[in-house]
Amino acid sequence: MSSFMKLYRKLLNLPLSVLVKSHPIPTDPTIELELNLQQPIIYILPYTSQTDLLILQKNCLALNLPDPLENNQIGEHSLPRYAFLDEGRRFFKSKKIKSETESLFYRYLDLHSSNPDLNVQVVPVSVLWGRAPGKEKGLPVLRLLGPFQRIITMIWFGRDNFVRFSQAVSLRNMKENHGSDEAISQKLARVAKIHFAKQRYSATGPRLPDRQAMFNKILQSPIILDAIEEEAKKPKSSLEKAQKEAEKMLDEIAAHVRHESLRTVDRVLGWLWNKLYQGINVQYAERVRKLALEGHELVYVPCHRSHMDYLLLSYILYHQGLVPPHIAAGINLNFWPAGPLFRSWGAFFIRRTFKGNRLYSTIFREYLAELFYRGYSVEYFIEGGRSRTGRLLEPKTGMMSMTIQALQRGLTRPISIVPVYIGYEHVLEVDTYAKELRGAAKEKENAGLVLRVIKKLRNLGQGFVNFGEPIQVNNYLNSHYPDWKSPLDLDRPKWLSEAVESLSHQVMVNINNAAAVNAKNLIGSILLATRQRSVTKEQLIEQISSYIELFQAVPYTQDITLPTETPEELLEHVLTLPRSGVISETDNFGEIIRLDRQSAILMTYYRNNIQHLFVLPSLVASIILHHEAVSKDLIMQSVKHIYPFLKAELFLHLKKEQIREHIEAILAEFTRQNLIKNESEMFLINRHRLRTLQLHSSGIRELLQRYYISLSILLEQPEMSRNDLEKESRSVAQRMSVLHGINAPEFFDKALFTTFSKTLREQGYFDDEGKTILSKVEDTKLLIQGLISVEIQQTIQGVTIKLDEIEKNKR
Repeated sequence: MSSFMKLYRKLLNLPLSVLVKSHPIPTDPTIELELNLQQPIIYILPYTSQTDLLILQKNCLALNLPDPLENNQIGEHSLPRYAFLDEGRRFFKSKKIKSETESLFYRYLDLHSSNPDLNVQVVPVSVLWGRAPGKEKGLPVLRLLGPFQRIITMIWFGRDNFVRFSQAVSLRNMKENHGSDEAISQKLARVAKIHFAKQRYSATGPRLPDRQAMFNKILQSPIILDAIEEEAKKPKSSLEKAQKEAEKMLDEIAAHVRHESLRTVDRVLGWLWNKLYQGINVQYAERVRKLALEGHELVYVPCHRSHMDYLLLSYILYHQGLVPPHIAAGINLNFWPAGPLFRSWGAFFIRRTFKGNRLYSTIFREYLAELFYRGYSVEYFIEGGRSRTGRLLEPKTGMMSMTIQALQRGLTRPISIVPVYIGYEHVLEVDTYAKELRGAAKEKENAGLVLRVIKKLRNLGQGFVNFGEPIQVNNYLNSHYPDWKSPLDLDRPKWLSEAVESLSHQVMVNINNAAAVNAKNLIGSILLATRQRSVTKEQLIEQISSYIELFQAVPYTQDITLPTETPEELLEHVLTLPRSGVISETDNFGEIIRLDRQSAILMTYYRNNIQHLFVLPSLVASIILHHEAVSKDLIMQSVKHIYPFLKAELFLHLKKEQIREHIEAILAEFTRQNLIKNESEMFLINRHRLRTLQLHSSGIRELLQRYYISLSILLEQPEMSRNDLEKESRSVAQRMSVLHGINAPEFFDKALFTTFSKTLREQGYFDDEGKTILSKVEDTKLLIQGLISVEIQQTIQGVTIKLDEIEKNKR
């Protein structure tokens, strides 16, 4: 290297160290990109820039990657560890790849012929200064020139700088599959150039639309013109009024994205998360980056816990090198000043119902299809609203239906749905949810409500964002509904309804598959499993260890995430969280950990985030505990009998044929932990670890009680309608919650009884005429009866008998 270049780089590092704060993507490329640091690495940058090279060097050193400014030593050969694909920032430059880069590729490829153990890894790297995609009517964003412009770039985009590492290419594989002549080195360079273009597009997205031009296009579509004409035929309407109404609706719906606004909110949110949270834990983002590079249309479908979800997911995506999506937000959020701000960040607004308004539904559907057509990623909350109990809600299928219809109309890009699990150690609205579940009216969103929420800003623990297994819609439809490509008729085809239901359900399953276990929801689950919401510190530590070991040995799925801290550290963390409700008290016998009475209902919210992880181990523990000695076959039979109801309620993922293997693994782990004994294929309780087994069994206690309520009512009144069954079941559950101190709000949630009665029908508990099959109901009732306490049984039986008497008196 020349002395001049060394001096130039040294001088250039001075302003870079002050003005530039770079963000590497991914944050641990060695693991995510599966780099072998024992083999040579060559970094490829898209164009000549010493500034970008120095930023790359700084990031590589921070990530413990090889220094790009040092050469690779391969035998007697010393070759550069970096290369530029083409010339630097010029208005008029050749489109050809630099000849010295092609020559370098050839030399590296040629070395593989004489060294069979060599495997050079080519790592494409982009240094992104800003993420502005430009506008449709504007000129393309030109690369800035000269030293002065470089300084301006550092000042303006220095805090908006990203270094994007991509999947490495093995030159050993290139050599073995394609040879090592000069043509292959040229091809490699061309492929790299295409890759950089895709990488840039995945980070910035398509150009921002000219809003009015997009409006004109949508309003001139034949389907909307037909809807306008139909609207004009209504009394007191006209074609002119209908057109103005259509324009008004579209303006109400559409986003108005401004990149400057996104950059501003990025700064604000960065400050906000640092103030609110001790950390945001993100997992499996590489799945989404891969799909974006492959050119997929991305549809993010997160669970909905809080209004913070909108902001958190967009912020995370931006810092993962992806384009923040257009977000379907409830019209209730379109109030000043939040509405215009959300709209500038990508929100488009949707009314609660489309019923009876064909013009609105048509405009909304066409707007969504236009977003897909233009290549914008989209986000919507399939549950329709925030969960008040912490569980996933039954999916609302309207947006999913419109997504499939947009694809069916001939989109060129494949659509992939990305389920997202979002969890918090504290949800800002949880107090409000508790009031609403006790009967308080939902407060309408307004500026005053926002100010009251801001006053609550404090340490909220940690946040968790896990990207679940994506669903490639094209492949899913090809596999399950091969007729989906046929043109849509005027009537809604049967396959569409089935596909929408099936795909929506699979999204919920994949969200639960990526759940995050954290200190609060784990410790909260244990304390709620105890009768008095208290336990000795030693027993709590033992139970935490038991759960973590169970989830490690028998993972619910490979996508769930577990805390890495010790049980003692997890407990200490929860005790230090403001308003956690977990209290430590000491008496003469030692330390007791208890849950404050007022916080018990709030803690059920966090337990319910991960309740689906506990139910099968809990069911197995409950069966063994109540029988004291039981055969494996009886355990399997009991689990398979109850599992369909658990699967429907909690969106469990195991198929019928997978249950036996999973239960056997749970039994093996319980045996290894000495919670039970395995003697001649009979499983017995171990009285020395009885308390731990009891706590395991409590996770399913309230679910079985609810099932027992409905089955008891159905046996007493087999002619009862499904609606009446759900209503009466809920009444009994409310009474039980008072008599037995059951604090879980979902215990008498009408939606859960609706799901149970629906599953009864699907599982054949009613004949073709809708009559109850009493023998089947009786069998299931007796099975569950053996798993719940006599006290609970007597309460339910007493209430159901009274209900039957009341019903007879009515007649």
